[in-house]
Amino acid sequence: MGKDNGIQLSRWYTTSLRVRYQESDKMAVVYHANYLNWFEIGRTEMIRELGITYRSMEDEGLFLPVTELDMKFVQPARYDDMITIFTRMTRFTKLRIDYIYEIRRLSEQEQATFDGSGYKIGEELPGEVLVTGSTQHVWLNRDWQPVRLDKHSPALYTALSKSITGGEA
Repeated sequence: MGKDNGIQLSRWYTTSLRVRYQESDKMAVVYHANYLNWFEIGRTEMIRELGITYRSMEDEGLFLPVTELDMKFVQPARYDDMITIFTRMTRFTKLRIDYIYEIRRLSEQEQATFDGSGYKIGEELPGEVLVTGSTQHVWLNRDWQPVRLDKHSPALYTALSKSITGGEA
């Protein structure tokens, strides 16, 4: 992919989980820092769906630290809720990658019909929005130096490129 500072959107990738007791406070409301963990789960599962694991990236000496983070709280998640993490890339270059997230609570009816397939640009997502957010990342090597992904890991670069352009990984 060429240098592009504009917004690029991949499809939505999804993963669901049930809010665990230890993630909530005495009022059964999820502690705010847990949403960061859920963002990471969304990224990890998205990359896994593309055929690459974080473990394999790290084994190659490739790291992806967060450089910026933004979150907006709309409604709290609560203990025992079934939530779905929607994750999509919004920018992808040889040095950086940005994501947006929506954490949603689906009704029982929505859960029963939810197949997790990638929602396309403009499609209405199911469920009630709980938290939205974004993260920005930079590709680094073992020495914590920026690295060009296309040179360091061509397979990952190709998989992510195809995802952002709508091709199959």
